[in-house]
Amino acid sequence: MLKIENLTGGYVNIPVLKNISFEVADGELVGLIGLNGAGKSTTINEIIGLLTPYQGKISLDGLTLEKNQSDYRKKIGFIPETPSLYEELTLREHLETIAMAYDLDVEAAMVKAQPLLDMFRLSEKLDWFPINFSKGMKQKVMIICAFLVDPSLFIIDEPFLGLDPLAIADLTKLLAEEKVKGKSILMSTHVLDSAEKMCDRFVILHQGQVLAAGTLDQLRQSFGREEASLNEIYMALTAEV
Repeated sequence: MLKIENLTGGYVNIPVLKNISFEVADGELVGLIGLNGAGKSTTINEIIGLLTPYQGKISLDGLTLEKNQSDYRKKIGFIPETPSLYEELTLREHLETIAMAYDLDVEAAMVKAQPLLDMFRLSEKLDWFPINFSKGMKQKVMIICAFLVDPSLFIIDEPFLGLDPLAIADLTKLLAEEKVKGKSILMSTHVLDSAEKMCDRFVILHQGQVLAAGTLDQLRQSFGREEASLNEIYMALTAEV
């Protein structure tokens, strides 16, 4: 379980998040929703350790970055909005590097990666360099790397950008399977129609604060919009603030 308690943070002399709290339980997919600048990316950067909170606490399965940095980081599989690959490494070498970084047996990791490579149609591209990949192919590499480490928490930032419809369906299926295994998933996205179908709960950020949180039915009841879509609720909420 990911637990964020009274988190205030941001960049040097630029506070972005203001005392936010929420949880992502085991076996739960939570959608992190908000306008550009609402604090979604800052929240993710605080969780993965690229930023240090001004105050508050972030824990994952009871571990914190301050006390268990290595073990904490190994529990996270991160799929960023913009793929980040080493231009001098082939796809095969990327997978091997990830395995070594997470103390996995390289040979066993490559065997585990094979079904993912087949699913995303990259099996014949193991000796290719990133310069030969399209944006969508690079995104698929990031997805494979995240699933390869078998994390407790998946953090996925705008996962559908650059993916073709078949890859979107494949990723959606994989996430559903991970939920059944008890994995926690935090997904930041602007594609609210997809989020409405996939997510168990939602955390709506606005101007660095949690504006609302809950299931779609809870959000509907709280704001008196019994038949509203997630997009309609979100637009109404942000328009009122």
